[in-house]
Amino acid sequence: MKRGKLRTTIAVLSVSLVAAVLTCCSHDDTNLSPTDDTSQFVTLTDIVPDAILEIRYFGTYNFVGDRIDGYEEPTAILTKVAADSLLAVSEDVKAQGYRLKIYDAYRPQKGVDHFVRWAQNDDVSMKAFFYPDLDKGVLFKQDYIMEKSGHTRGSTVDLTLFDMKTEKELDMGGTFDWFGVESHPDFCGNPETGEYTGGTSPAGRSITKEQFANRMILRQAMLRHGFKALDSEWWHFTLKNEPFPDTYFTFPVKQLKK
Repeated sequence: MKRGKLRTTIAVLSVSLVAAVLTCCSHDDTNLSPTDDTSQFVTLTDIVPDAILEIRYFGTYNFVGDRIDGYEEPTAILTKVAADSLLAVSEDVKAQGYRLKIYDAYRPQKGVDHFVRWAQNDDVSMKAFFYPDLDKGVLFKQDYIMEKSGHTRGSTVDLTLFDMKTEKELDMGGTFDWFGVESHPDFCGNPETGEYTGGTSPAGRSITKEQFANRMILRQAMLRHGFKALDSEWWHFTLKNEPFPDTYFTFPVKQLKK
């Protein structure tokens, strides 16, 4: 090959390589960057109209003891695909005599940042209600508080069951956002088999066979319809095939316009 043609070929290859690198990097940056795009989200009650909402971070009964940044209205938001899957869960549990009660769904990054700031200050006003057995200083180390949350990706939901016969929440043997082993799905039983084994936590706490079975009703319904569980919180589930696994959203929690 002549020297002139060789230089031309090298130049063309170099331009193509640079273009390919830029395209790849641009795609990755887009996936990893926060965004306020709401186009793939829905207000949950537009899809699951009989869901009961108790959005804890809009109020003050939560581990922080204050309304959390980014929660402008007491509503629940999810990606459309996660909401559709939750509708299937709702129909499943309604046939068993229950309704879904939602504590939290999509959470803006601003809310996560609020948790992080709280974990670094000396406020322990809600300790007796949510983390009586823990020193606040271990919350980061033990991953109770993290700088990123699956909720911010829009396909994670915290929930429980409401018993239509008793008109009360189903007794799960523990409260939402309790920081401790008592919240683990395998506490006092095997969540894979549904077998109750009993036992106590280091603090001497336990749950009954019925309370464990109630947790399993929720868990099994969620797993049947495409969600996966978290090994530290019986109330926390994420859509397996979530549409935005690498994207963190920033828009506030409030009713979305149809």
